[in-house]
Amino acid sequence: MSQDVHPVPDKEPEDWTTGDEPMTGPQESYLHTLAQEAGEQVPDGLSKADASKLIDELQARTGRGAGS
Repeated sequence: MSQDVHPVPDKEPEDWTTGDEPMTGPQESYLHTLAQEAGEQVPDGLSKADASKLIDELQARTGRGAGS
């Protein structure tokens, strides 16, 4: 049974009250994994909201998170 690594938020990232805070450690780690698979670089200084959007984009490009 697979668990969703990045659950769908109840709100859009832009509407998160903490969305402008720096991305979390787990977000950064997962982003680097996805970026490596996609042949991309992770920009420095991403907010939680921006990191979430980039995770969604890279999941779509790499096929991770498909079917969630």
